[in-house]
Formats: sequence, C-alpha cells, structure tokens
Amino acid sequence: MTRTRRGYIARRRRRKARSFISSFRGGLLKTQQDIRALASSHRDRNGQKRNFRRLWITRINSEIRDGWIYYNYSKFIHDIYKRQLLLNRKILAQIAIANKNCLYLIFNEIIKKVNWKESAGVL
Repeated sequence: MTRTRRGYIARRRRRKARSFISSFRGGLLKTQQDIRALASSHRDRNGQKRNFRRLWITRINSEIRDGWIYYNYSKFIHDIYKRQLLLNRKILAQIAIANKNCLYLIFNEIIKKVNWKESAGVL
C-alpha cells in the first residue's frame, strides 16, 4: 500500500498548536494544558457576561426600589418590552447611575401607556 501524504488540515492543526504554545510564558506547554487553557478562557468569558448582567439587574432594581419609583424590577422590564422601548439592561443601568431623573421620565412614559390592570395580570 502506498503512503498517503497528509493534507493541509493536519499542518494547520499543528501550526495552530505551535502558535498557541509560543504565546505562553515559561517552558513548553503540553497540548493537554493548551486545551485546558482554551476551555478556561471560553468559560470565563461567558462567566464575565453573566456577572455583568447580574450587576446591571442589581443596579436597576436598587434604583427602582430606592428613589421616587416604588416598582418591581420584573414588572418594569415587562412593561418596557410591552411598550417596545429599545433599552437594554446595560443602558438602563447606566441611566440609573448617571441620571436618575431620566430613569424617572422613562418610568412615567411606561406608566402613561400601559394599563395597570394588564400590567398586574388582573383582567
């Protein structure tokens, strides 16, 4: 049986492993450590997104309950989606910290248009 030459796929895989190893400080890393490092970086990036979302939710909730607005976070988000306002949690958290009056204006816009009975789920 004749010998088959490997194509570009194996070369590309080995080149990728070599470039990945060369980016680390210290001695040589084994491929097992490379795989683990890649998995950890992927996991931690997703964890960071989760943590920021939790932080934004906490900031919005504290401002809603604290200031002039005594409202529930889940009802607030529900009414924002019902009104079709294009404000995500990150922007709302920044508004809550920087300019509380603006958050109050947003709340008033929501309250004007949303029926209280529909919002509370009582029909």
